[in-house]
Amino acid sequence: MTQIIIQGLLLSGLYALIAMGFTLIFSIGRILNLAYGTYLLIGGYVYFYFSQMLGMPKLVGVLLAVIVGAAMGLAKYRMIVKPLKGDHVTIPIATLILAVVLQSGVILVFGDSSKILLPIVPGVERVAGATIPFSNLLAAVASWAILISLYFFINKTHTGRAMQAVSMDAKGAAVSGIDSDRINMITWGISGGLGALAGVFFASYTQLTPSMWVAPLIISVAIVIVGGIGSIVGTLIVAHIIGFMEIIVTALIAPELRGVFTMVLIIGVLVIRPQGLFGREEI
Repeated sequence: MTQIIIQGLLLSGLYALIAMGFTLIFSIGRILNLAYGTYLLIGGYVYFYFSQMLGMPKLVGVLLAVIVGAAMGLAKYRMIVKPLKGDHVTIPIATLILAVVLQSGVILVFGDSSKILLPIVPGVERVAGATIPFSNLLAAVASWAILISLYFFINKTHTGRAMQAVSMDAKGAAVSGIDSDRINMITWGISGGLGALAGVFFASYTQLTPSMWVAPLIISVAIVIVGGIGSIVGTLIVAHIIGFMEIIVTALIAPELRGVFTMVLIIGVLVIRPQGLFGREEI
């Protein structure tokens, strides 16, 4: 039981970090970014290239992954989202096409075979009979530190309050003098950086493959739908519900069924409470 609780906490923190960037984009710009998982894909491969292929310090590899992810977010906004602003049908299609193109590019450069990322922090610790890899513990601690910092940034800074204003009423925010374009750029940059960092941890937890962007996208969509679109509180709580249930199903029933609970939960929420468990609230 102790092992399940610890693994559930570690996985839930990672899931919350994965979904947070997706939640920000949907909350601020009402954009369904179907290429969100590619932030994790590129982040994982950037870290792999610099830390394992070139032998650079792992911390440098993580930092470069975050920088590249943030740059991707800004470029995606400038090249796709801004020119198609207001077209909520074309933008998801365009981002999905971009995701497929990026996956093909990764295969061209790195091949299609899976790769194992070396732990950012090697070693394990045993607590109450439970084995805790230091790398997974780092991922959970970093996730919570970042999520808490993001909460204070959004609620305590001028830029964060401007993000809240844009999320509630973009036109009203523009009338009051807020530069919505600048706020959207900041949001997309943060989303890209968070996604890339999550990609390093996620690839360390699983494997690094060209198709690894799909699972995080599904996780993000599931958490956002169940928690309530635009709700950071909902994202945090549902990430823990899904994380714990996947660990329980894996440990007590069968690993092959770990995703079934998530799908059942999505269907149930859509039928009973379409707005999500926590509705949509200001971030």
